[in-house]
Amino acid sequence: MVRRSVVHSSRRSGVVTRRSVVLGIAAVGGFLAADLGAVLYARGPLGSRSRLTPQAFVDAFHEVAGVHRGYRLNHAKGIAVSGFFDSNGAGEEVTKAAVFRAGRTPLVGRFSVPGGNPTVSDTTAAPRGLGLAIGYPGGRQWRTAMLNLPVFQDNSVQGFYDRLLASKPVPDTGKADPAAMARFLTAHPETARAMSTIKQQPPTSGFADSTFRGLNTFYFVNADGDRAPVRWSLSPMREVKPPDKSSSNPNRLFDSVIRDIRTGPLRWRLLVTIGEPEDDVRDATIAWPADRRTIDTGTVVLDSVATESAGNARDVNFDPMVLPDGIEPSDDPLLPARSAVYAASFRRRAGVTGAAPQVEDGEVAQ
Repeated sequence: MVRRSVVHSSRRSGVVTRRSVVLGIAAVGGFLAADLGAVLYARGPLGSRSRLTPQAFVDAFHEVAGVHRGYRLNHAKGIAVSGFFDSNGAGEEVTKAAVFRAGRTPLVGRFSVPGGNPTVSDTTAAPRGLGLAIGYPGGRQWRTAMLNLPVFQDNSVQGFYDRLLASKPVPDTGKADPAAMARFLTAHPETARAMSTIKQQPPTSGFADSTFRGLNTFYFVNADGDRAPVRWSLSPMREVKPPDKSSSNPNRLFDSVIRDIRTGPLRWRLLVTIGEPEDDVRDATIAWPADRRTIDTGTVVLDSVATESAGNARDVNFDPMVLPDGIEPSDDPLLPARSAVYAASFRRRAGVTGAAPQVEDGEVAQ
């Protein structure tokens, strides 16, 4: 069977195509090649209070999902996208990062679903991921890995690790052992509260009408040196619809977004929420109050979709600690841990060839 790659690129004048993105990025210092530095990842404990190492997470993901060489440890199933960010210049008030100056910046990205098994079936209730890597002159980059959740499930490295192991499917049901998960939630009330918050958010029909959030707190620093805690999100510019619960298609989310981008570009507003002194910057399980000031900084546009392959988002490590001048990490303990584990995942898959993409031509590859 001959497989055809899913590729759609807008040909309209002024729109950044996937080809122009890759060529343009190469010209400013190697957007994709920058990930080669990720092989030098941390091997020691993930934070001052943790005895966990990146290898411990590698082993845990393998125990839960099995070993799938050439794929990400988490969010193994995905598809590559590209496009651009049209900044309106409003973000310059709070950050000197070049991407927030008025103008257009190319980007590559990746839609994904969680888990280390690249053949997992899509479900409407499962979290959805969107990673973006935004590049601009001088080789400076901004990378962000977002989820369509109102809060993150964990606020510590140990909590994430414990939840991962508690989620291991049992052979009889293919789902997590209820007793193991109950023990975990008893030991981690912060996750129980976060999951309650998450359940209150109604699911949407797919990737295109999902709100994606960075969840962890960062700091924006403007040209005057003023420093403000922020969280960012992408708000969809298309109508939000409920999911089609009658569909049994195991690739429903990816089929839908492929059709959507083939029909026309998808757009989100990039919103930056400014925290107040009383807002917790270390705990992503706690939502900030809804009345916090939010700045609409411009529009993220995705106009191309492609099967994961060499040279596109398949090779990008969406490390949240890859930040330009003007954006700084907070003291959230999950940030350096995520960076180290992402690097471990990148290192393991970087040298593997022949791993077939699991989303291809609108169908799960067989």
